[in-house]
Amino acid sequence: MTAKPAARGGAVAATSLVVLGLACQEVGAAIAVILFPSVGPLGMVSLRLVFSAVILLAIARPRLRGRSGADWLTVAGFGLVLALMNALFYLSLERIPLGAAVTIEVLGPLALSVITGRRASSWLWAGLAAVGVVLLGQGSFGHLDPIGVVFAAGAGATWAGYILLSARTGQRFPRFEGLALAMAVGAVAVLPFGIASSGAVLLRPEVLGLGAAVAILSSTIPYALELIALRRLRAGTFAVLMSLAPAIATLTGLLLLGQRFTWVGGLAVALVIAASVGAVRQAQAPPAPPAATG
Repeated sequence: MTAKPAARGGAVAATSLVVLGLACQEVGAAIAVILFPSVGPLGMVSLRLVFSAVILLAIARPRLRGRSGADWLTVAGFGLVLALMNALFYLSLERIPLGAAVTIEVLGPLALSVITGRRASSWLWAGLAAVGVVLLGQGSFGHLDPIGVVFAAGAGATWAGYILLSARTGQRFPRFEGLALAMAVGAVAVLPFGIASSGAVLLRPEVLGLGAAVAILSSTIPYALELIALRRLRAGTFAVLMSLAPAIATLTGLLLLGQRFTWVGGLAVALVIAASVGAVRQAQAPPAPPAATG
């Protein structure tokens, strides 16, 4: 039986929303890079998290009473990991191109999929990603600053933690309430570092305006579009689409920041995307039945 045209159209529209959300996210990152000479990466992270927290708190209006100690510990841990993930990612963007940073960062969720997959074949995807990373270091994006690579890898590791804590927070808080509270925790945690590194520059009207734009593009719009898309897409399909982030980041870096790459860089990004898609699809597949014995 073929799918109804309306259902197919809805899936295509939902797919477009996810891709649009990813594009907005990477455009926000590109604007952040442009702001680095004025506020630095930690100042930029502070602006993004503060504005994101304000917007999400206004939308979610989380209930504060009646929460258990475990609830608050979970959301606090989620917020701290969220802050660290964003800080490490922006610190990496100060040193290496956007496409390379996102490609390295994606290795965190990929490693999580491989480890939790508990299948020998999962290591095939890990090996494919490893080849992509080796190619990434062959001058395909120019010289990659080793410290920038370490920051991007750290962002990937914290992204894996973000995924785990996001699931736990979602079990304890309805809708966006947990995310809004975690964003507030992250903003409070990183703001002193942003003020120390940037000072009064953070209060300039033009900086505040661009900081709000980064928050809306990188957080508010993607979250809203993903929420709408998930009503029409399977979780597995959504996860596969999210694997396109390195390609979209690479194109955004080229178009908005003039960050060029060679065909080797394109191949490296493609291999990491293929590994990510393969790991996600395998994680979604049911385990094979045991062989019959006679």
